[in-house]
Amino acid sequence: MNYVFTLKYQLAPDDCDQEQLVERLAQGGCDDATIGVGLPGRIALAFARESESAWAAIYTALQNVKEAVPSARLVEAAPDFVGLTDVADLTGMSRQNMRKLMLAHFADFPQPVHEGSPSLWHLGDILSWLSAREGYSIDAALLDTACTAKQVNLAKDAREVDARVKRQLAELVS
Repeated sequence: MNYVFTLKYQLAPDDCDQEQLVERLAQGGCDDATIGVGLPGRIALAFARESESAWAAIYTALQNVKEAVPSARLVEAAPDFVGLTDVADLTGMSRQNMRKLMLAHFADFPQPVHEGSPSLWHLGDILSWLSAREGYSIDAALLDTACTAKQVNLAKDAREVDARVKRQLAELVS
């Protein structure tokens, strides 16, 4: 199956030669990615990778990037963080319909990661919620990719949490 995802990285100052970086990534197995180098010190790789699962596709891409650019630090795996408009676009619904669903099912609609303007959710949470309801057909590859991207982002963020804080909060946030 073909999995479409993006990996965003922060680069070390000595890895900012764009031509050399693109060459290293292509030689390192990232030839199935479109490489974006818009912001200085940042790079985004938009992959379309054939694999048996989203996990295998994303994991091998992470390995390929790490081998080609060892100093690159993962910023985000996508698709993961989305607003209701993004979900509507990906599912073929209107934003108004997504908002109505959220308001009508406030008790069991996935909780946002960030409440504000705009509120953000994990895409995989909303797609899983929709796929469990009748009448919504969710692309299996997109669902698998979104759930995997969420796990990658959570693992990346978890390694930055102090062990003492982790222990103390474990009981309170469950």
